[in-house]
Amino acid sequence: MNFASDNVWGVAAPIMAALEATRLGADGAYGGDDLTSKLEARFSEVFERDVSMYLVPTGTAANALAAAAYCPPFGTIFCHGESHLYYDEWGAAEFYTGGAKLESLAGDGGIVDPGMFSDVLDYFRSGARHRSTPSLFSLTQATEFGQVYSLDQISTLTGLAKASGLATHMDGARFANALASLSCSPAEMTWKVGIDCLSFGATKNGVMGAEALLFLDGKAHDDMEARRMRGGLLMSKSRFLSAQLLAYLADNLWLEMAGKANDCAKVLGAGLARSKEARLAWPVAANEVFAILSNKQDQVFRDAGAIYNPWHATGPDRVSVVDDGEILVRMVASPETPMESVQELLALTIK
Repeated sequence: MNFASDNVWGVAAPIMAALEATRLGADGAYGGDDLTSKLEARFSEVFERDVSMYLVPTGTAANALAAAAYCPPFGTIFCHGESHLYYDEWGAAEFYTGGAKLESLAGDGGIVDPGMFSDVLDYFRSGARHRSTPSLFSLTQATEFGQVYSLDQISTLTGLAKASGLATHMDGARFANALASLSCSPAEMTWKVGIDCLSFGATKNGVMGAEALLFLDGKAHDDMEARRMRGGLLMSKSRFLSAQLLAYLADNLWLEMAGKANDCAKVLGAGLARSKEARLAWPVAANEVFAILSNKQDQVFRDAGAIYNPWHATGPDRVSVVDDGEILVRMVASPETPMESVQELLALTIK
């Protein structure tokens, strides 16, 4: 019963098979191989427009390089105060931009509140001589609390950003889970609602280790090759990243796996909500379940060997109403999570 993270599970069989098929022989290095060329073309098909692709080994690298692409050292990046960019990447964005400022925004469930964003932008405009230059707006889809922005919510926020001259970025660490939740196309969830740049995540959804930074804005980003190499993020055998992502995007595998993880989380969330010793902190929208458990229920789960993480109940946008004798926890489903594990856990709930 391991619900610690979607990162703890293994690699999908088709992706491992693709790596094995790529294992022998020789091809170009540093992205000069056939598979990488095919992958860039495939991404352009998936997103219904020409895409500029930069493969990286981690989502943190993709986010930080995106920040550097749009924000100068004297600029400001606006993002939710609970986003990975702001809270969990050890200052990577500041480091790669050479010192840009990150301005935190708030909103329930990790979804940026447009009224607050508008007010903050007005504040920056009012003191233009004294405040760092507004440069980039970043949102996370699905959010760090497992919530999913609607297309209208994305469009509203990117509209505010662009009206103030900002570029827009989406941290898509769980991009496939959000797509599966909304049942829309990648284009509809990105550039058609104003997203310029995407950190395309895959590792949390059954890939061994491959992420992509995708520019959807139709502009040249010639300095990205230099930024990626200077940051130590250009893989010499890039074809092994490309092989994973080509298999991931083939035959809707990525969306099928995300849908499976989402379905697993929904069953888990619904079962917890029926317990008298648990309640959901937010509705289950993708593959993460945030629940408030009584200490008694938590102990029953732990004693039975369930693995999941406690979540701090304080912070810029975390659940503040957690009573004495309760704990906020996060449980995450992956494509590999057995439904039997979900049922085993739910059998332990106190009725």
